[in-house]
Amino acid sequence: MNVRNTYSIKTRLTLVAVVLAAVSGVALTVIATISLYGLTGTFKLAEVTNAGNDIARLIEGRRLPAVLPEGKAEGIQVLNSDGQVVAATPNLVGAPRITNFTPSDSKVSENREVCGVPRLPDRCVNVVALRSYQPEGDWIVYSVGSPVPWYVHPGLFALIAGACLLTVLISGLAAYRTVTAALTPVNAIRKELEEITETDIGRRVPVPPARDEIRQLAETINQTLDRLENTAEQQRRFASDASHDLRSPLTAMRAQVEEALHYPEDVDWKTKANAMIFSLDRLQAIVSDLLMLARLDSGVSAARERIDLGELVGEELDRRKRCVEVSRELSPGVMVIGDRLRLARLLTNLADNAERHAASRITVNVTEQNDMAVLEVIDDGAGIAPEQREVIFRRFTRLDAARNKDAGGTGLGLPIAREIAEAHGGTLKAEDGSQGARFVLRLPLTR
Repeated sequence: MNVRNTYSIKTRLTLVAVVLAAVSGVALTVIATISLYGLTGTFKLAEVTNAGNDIARLIEGRRLPAVLPEGKAEGIQVLNSDGQVVAATPNLVGAPRITNFTPSDSKVSENREVCGVPRLPDRCVNVVALRSYQPEGDWIVYSVGSPVPWYVHPGLFALIAGACLLTVLISGLAAYRTVTAALTPVNAIRKELEEITETDIGRRVPVPPARDEIRQLAETINQTLDRLENTAEQQRRFASDASHDLRSPLTAMRAQVEEALHYPEDVDWKTKANAMIFSLDRLQAIVSDLLMLARLDSGVSAARERIDLGELVGEELDRRKRCVEVSRELSPGVMVIGDRLRLARLLTNLADNAERHAASRITVNVTEQNDMAVLEVIDDGAGIAPEQREVIFRRFTRLDAARNKDAGGTGLGLPIAREIAEAHGGTLKAEDGSQGARFVLRLPLTR
């Protein structure tokens, strides 16, 4: 198991901020310490060297005392040209020669770290050897200074380390507070989502005032809830309408059967059977349409082939039993890509709808317009009011005029036709016509 995933985002981000601050603080502390160590070492060496130079000037002026002033060095010793100690600071008076190295012939001064210096045996020190040129020979001045520790100074190192620790703590606290503030609206969104159920889907998550990614998340969630609410409402309405439309033929058949059972000697069984077949046909039509909608809603892929739309429409019109006069104008070579059976079902639904509402005639046209294949089905009936032209594509919707004229419609033909059109990348609309209803299908052409 990945252990880090067991911690909350707040904890993980805070730890990341603390670790980054700690790493940065340690790096800055090391850099600062190294820089200060180099600067302090250079400064300290310069002080010790200057103290030796002061004594060298006394030698040149023949004013060298036996006991030398310490100045800023921890000890100074002067050797004559014979290598004898002729002067020293009080702490080195009477001490033997502190070291044997001398500057090379090409140098006036040279420094080394020497351990075990007389009178300073417990530690190593920096010794600067300076050459003083005299007529009788070269004199040597040894100037001693303490080396600079790696931490330079305890107080200074404590200050730097304390500043680093304080920076880490402030960074951790700032990160914790910032992440907490950033996640507060997320927690509010989560709490609201937990309380939203399928029976209370009308609630919405709070939208934070800041225009950031969390606001976008809240808006997206609310848009999703809107779609879910609409879908749930459509499903409830669909279930209610379906149960009502299925109940009607079932109720009619039950009433006919009960009547036949109560008065068997008075029943015309042939007439009764024909009446029940009519109800069964209606029930079968509703179930068939529901199955078609289920397949369309599930996104089941259909066959795809190049189809001459005019030829397909002509074949379907020839196959139909005519109830009214059918006028056709079908342009050849109007090619589309689609499923032949579903497009035939679309035409059948449009033609059935037109025949039910036509006074005496329907017109079917297939043409090309602006790189689109266009199928028009027009009837000479009462037409559809503009405000009702989208309502009729809702499932189980039948206008009052349609209910009075045709009690056998399922209310699913036009919704199925539109879904088939949209599945083929096209559109199906009820548009203005000179008389009656005019349904226009537009599909992308294929060359």
